Amino acid sequence: MIESRDDIRNVAIIAHVDHGKTTLVDELLKQSGIFRENQEVQERVMDSNDIERERGITILSKNTAVTYKNTKINIIDTPGHADFGGEVERVLKMVDGVILLVDAFEGVMPQTKFVLRKALALSLPIVVVVNKLDRPDARPLEVEDEVLELLMDLDASEDQLDAPFLFASAREGYAIADLDDEKRDMTPLFDAIIDKIPAPTGDPDANTQMLVSTIDYNEFVGRIGVGKISNGSLKLNQSAVVVNHHNPDARQNVRITKLFEFDGLNRVEVEEAKIGSIVAISGIADLHIGDTICGTNGEPEAIPFQKISDPTIAMNFIVNDSPLAGQEGKYVTSRHIRDRLMRELNTDVSLRVEDTDSPDTFKVSGRGELHLSVLIEEMRREGFEFAVSKAEVLYKKDEKGKKLEPMEIAYIDVPDEFQGAVIQKLSARKGELRGMNPIQGGYTRLEFKIPSRGLIGYRGDFMTDTKGNGILNTEFAGYEPYKGDIEYRATGSLISFETGISVAYGLFAAQDRGTLFIGAGEKVYSGMVIGQSSRSEDIELNVCKKKHLTNTRSSSADEALTLTPPKIMSLEQAIDFIDTDELLEVTPKSLRIRKKILDPLQRKRSGFKK
Repeated sequence: MIESRDDIRNVAIIAHVDHGKTTLVDELLKQSGIFRENQEVQERVMDSNDIERERGITILSKNTAVTYKNTKINIIDTPGHADFGGEVERVLKMVDGVILLVDAFEGVMPQTKFVLRKALALSLPIVVVVNKLDRPDARPLEVEDEVLELLMDLDASEDQLDAPFLFASAREGYAIADLDDEKRDMTPLFDAIIDKIPAPTGDPDANTQMLVSTIDYNEFVGRIGVGKISNGSLKLNQSAVVVNHHNPDARQNVRITKLFEFDGLNRVEVEEAKIGSIVAISGIADLHIGDTICGTNGEPEAIPFQKISDPTIAMNFIVNDSPLAGQEGKYVTSRHIRDRLMRELNTDVSLRVEDTDSPDTFKVSGRGELHLSVLIEEMRREGFEFAVSKAEVLYKKDEKGKKLEPMEIAYIDVPDEFQGAVIQKLSARKGELRGMNPIQGGYTRLEFKIPSRGLIGYRGDFMTDTKGNGILNTEFAGYEPYKGDIEYRATGSLISFETGISVAYGLFAAQDRGTLFIGAGEKVYSGMVIGQSSRSEDIELNVCKKKHLTNTRSSSADEALTLTPPKIMSLEQAIDFIDTDELLEVTPKSLRIRKKILDPLQRKRSGFKK
């Protein structure tokens, strides 16, 4: 008998990147009385990972729960970046409705469309919140029209088109149903969740079914599966069977040794959980996203689960073999690197790790450059030392054996004065201009269809060309026939041909040849890239050269050498910069660019062969 559980609501917050999801969750937590009056709470409390806090982005979806009018509201904060879209697809299976957040100035953005399409496909009811009402350039009524247009474009049902609209400022802690209402607190949003998001339903007497939608990982307890109980109930120490919709033959008998529900930011141990509850289970070693945990009373039945989107981009992670290898990192062997990459697969389902012909090289595939650069940064902070190759896209073949490549739609908001430079660069990277619309504030929105590889290494140029004022968003647009070769970099590299310590005298002579990446007193080795050449070919230089002492003194001999400050690159800039014959050496302390072949003679020979 199907029953509904009226004391629970399960809701996900979805939005484009940086439209205020995590800040809104902060405010809901504060106003529901989770924190003590005098408790000091950091901003964006849900972004628990260091990299999330520094970059101001959400990478992993997080669960929390608040209580309002005796109803428990389970809230899931989801990522907004396209690279972490796999996270959003999965968590929507846990909820019975969504809060769609849209920035009151930026309006509908590409990722708004992506996440909303996923929610509509699952027939989830929607509460629309136009956020950041406190922005001086906010245009809430126009944005409301944009959202309605988007709902119509995506063929929303009548119920979904009838979604309630609220206006809010998560930062100032209020939501209002009408722009003339008094700005007090978040009560209108809490009420909308209770009234408009349906209570979870299921059969409490049926055989237990719980779909694992996300996996957390903890060194002490191993894998923790998080999901919603669709039917039946789960008790501590009960026997269960793990089955999977995409792998019907696999079955695993397990015991539930730890059972948690969410309360505020904490996991609370419980003896039993009923239909509609979002729970976390630990103690099952080989648990995967998409598995269904069933009771042993009847025939176990797996809950259908969409396959995770395939990766589109790959990099090689290689054991560092440079002359400076092993001096700065704690974990340097292929076994260390392989174990760490395999551990990442525990929680990141959009990632693929494959062994290659060489035992020292692993092919790691992900959803985009940001996805892989976050993994590299995490490993680096944990003390790993390794090298990575240039990111390359993953090609497919059609029935006739023709090469297909992944395509993206790039939406670019750029100040009018810089649009010429952007169009010129993207056209050279095989981009095709599809649309050009003026938007307010002296900006133009450009829409390009471009091969995914055309965007590799472009973001740094884009920020320079638009003086940091441009916004670039992308959406995956399927596979199309190969568009031809792209030249990633018009300039060559400055390469050191000596091993030693860089000296001001040698650098002074080298800086006329291009832009240097190193200063004086740094370790260099033969084959290391020390700068960007001002010409199209590579130039080899000796930056360890000291000035020869002579008996002669001249009036200009002792003048101080003026060095131009070196260009210090971030991890993303370095990944963008490296060419196909170069590697990026990553250690906890340094980022060094080097040629794959360090020996200058062998390098020339391989160049002739090409």
